[in-house]
Amino acid sequence: MRLETSSDGIAKRPPLGLALGGGVARGWAHIGAIRALIEAGIRPDIIAGTSVGAVVGAAYLAGNLDVLEDWARSLNRRKMMGYMDLRLGGSGLMRGERLARVLRHYFGDMKIEDLDRKFATVSCDLRTGYEVWLQKGLIVPAVRASYALPGAFEPVKVDQRFMIDGALVNPVPVSTCRALGAHMVIAVSLNGDAFGPIGTSHEIQFEEDADIEDADPLELATQSLNKLRPDRLLLKSMLGDVKPGNSPKMGSVMMGTLNIVMDRISRSRLSGDPPDVFVAPRIGHIGMMEFTRADELIERGYRAMQHEIPLITSVMDVLGQMPSAAAPQDSKA
Repeated sequence: MRLETSSDGIAKRPPLGLALGGGVARGWAHIGAIRALIEAGIRPDIIAGTSVGAVVGAAYLAGNLDVLEDWARSLNRRKMMGYMDLRLGGSGLMRGERLARVLRHYFGDMKIEDLDRKFATVSCDLRTGYEVWLQKGLIVPAVRASYALPGAFEPVKVDQRFMIDGALVNPVPVSTCRALGAHMVIAVSLNGDAFGPIGTSHEIQFEEDADIEDADPLELATQSLNKLRPDRLLLKSMLGDVKPGNSPKMGSVMMGTLNIVMDRISRSRLSGDPPDVFVAPRIGHIGMMEFTRADELIERGYRAMQHEIPLITSVMDVLGQMPSAAAPQDSKA
């Protein structure tokens, strides 16, 4: 690995990438994760976002993270209903124009090229099924194309192609970061504990779990197994807990299906191209449409990333101390 050098000859650290995964409402956890990085003085050089990860990543790079956080924390059911421009007979339940107006208000005509760091949104070409990385052009269409969930939003037309949610092809875009030049990648997955952990190494305890030590071990084990049953997860994937025996509504089925698809694709892709640091906030108990739970999601994202800061700095130190003898070898290639 060749280390770039500054004008004074001091080796610079290798480029750091941040892959922000998809997960609908759970994406508010990305805000907390980025807050922890900022607090630690860690500045990613490259950011790739899928679906809601693209929204948060763009807001961060455009200097609108505070605005997005305030907006997310202010959401309630009434406000959420106001953003849903439902329609019949279209290619999605919602046109998505009301949300687009919010994005245009804050991003305006800003282009991806205007950002001070490399950024890409991940989307999927509806006709071919190919994964598409949008790295140029207006931010708003690129972000909308990345979160255009089939059935919920209409596909977004970009460069004569109709785009849908990138979570269908690359839920946690580690590969995108590496292709853009990242030597080290931090990945934030919003579905790491949806169907059992796939790398989470920490436990977060909130006030509502304070009496867990007094509970019966057998009862706790039974509850944990029930929480991981696919049928229970499917029912609560969008709206949180749903009473057993009730038929799931269409929205629950859609979100549950997306949850399953994202989980399986994530496992496959991350096993083939694992990140250097994997961050998976414990948010599987929160429904994918529970946008009103921003406070908890941001807190859990912050604490999950904060837990990994020592590992991140350690890996950065190791990569930053690679022997300079590697440079001549690379130059001969």
